[in-house]
Amino acid sequence: MIKLKLLPIVGSFAENKDFARDIRLKKIIPALENNQEVTLDFEGIDSATQSFIHALISDLIRKYGMEVLDEIYFKNCNETIKKIINIVADYMQD
Repeated sequence: MIKLKLLPIVGSFAENKDFARDIRLKKIIPALENNQEVTLDFEGIDSATQSFIHALISDLIRKYGMEVLDEIYFKNCNETIKKIINIVADYMQD
């Protein structure tokens, strides 16, 4: 399992889609392709934009299906971030 602390990368407000894309391409996808689970640690992050979360996980869902979310753990998410993750995941199911 790999653990990614997002705060040092994205700051307390996760809004930069380029950072999300880089995390997805350089960290998450290689880990998944090596059959590793991924923990995304949101400790210290107050909020995130829907576009950040979309850039972080939507292509993974497209590529691997909804089952990919069984391999990704979202740790230390506050209620706002949980809601945004659920919105993006629900959107990808439609």
